[in-house]
Amino acid sequence: MRSMKRTLGSRDLRNIALVCLADGLVGISYGAIAVGSGLGAWLPVALSVLVLAGSAEFLFVGIVAAGGSPIAATIAGLLVNARHLPFGLAVGDVLGRGLRRVAGSHLMNDESVVFALGETDPDRRRAAYWACGVGIAVCWPLGALLGALAGNAIGDPAALGLDAMFPAVLLALVLPALRDRDVRVPALIGSVVALAATPVLPAGLPVLAALVGLLAGVRRTVLR
Repeated sequence: MRSMKRTLGSRDLRNIALVCLADGLVGISYGAIAVGSGLGAWLPVALSVLVLAGSAEFLFVGIVAAGGSPIAATIAGLLVNARHLPFGLAVGDVLGRGLRRVAGSHLMNDESVVFALGETDPDRRRAAYWACGVGIAVCWPLGALLGALAGNAIGDPAALGLDAMFPAVLLALVLPALRDRDVRVPALIGSVVALAATPVLPAGLPVLAALVGLLAGVRRTVLR
């Protein structure tokens, strides 16, 4: 098997590294927010390893910190992570079999799926998925640990701009694809739906609502 660098190339590896780094920075704010809300430092760290899904973890911590039931928080997190069902169908070919498939499923997240779907060559798809998945599996828990240890010493994470780092990096990676009209129209529709749903839906669910944009892409394909 070719090395990761030879398979993906320096540019793709650099993009993956930037996303993983941004994810780690968001993890710092996540750990700090959790501890600042009065939760034990162990909780965000444990969630970051066992759940490994930032939006669901933020939602869980937010509900519990506000006095909500852990059961309700768990259900909310599962609803947010429902998007992993279509993700699994989309990238099932890169997961492998047996224990490798179990590990690959745990590494599934928005970023690893995006990088995998951005490749057409099977070897590059597989390499991109695993490189990003493993990178985030390291950076996210490490960031959560650092944030939890720092706790209130960080103050307001939003004031440091940590909350804006990750969306900014993702936007920079997505922009080139928007030159294609077949991608741009569904993306814009999904963005409008997500923005409209943000004030009325819990955190993380507007992303699911944005999948409505895919219907526009399917319709355009059918009408051709």
